[in-house]
Amino acid sequence: MANKFVSGVVVGALATVGSICGAVLAFKKTVIEPEEAFNEKVEENRRKANRKQHAAHQG
Repeated sequence: MANKFVSGVVVGALATVGSICGAVLAFKKTVIEPEEAFNEKVEENRRKANRKQHAAHQG
């Protein structure tokens, strides 16, 4: 009976850790990565605008 209890606790702990890891990865994929991609796009557009602005005032 003690073996079943210990194995149940171990399996439960592993399942909990696995579900937490899955939730963290899902959060990263749905929230963090799209935000980083948006920030990169904004920064790229800012660089392009700066280049255009400087090019327009060269001549």
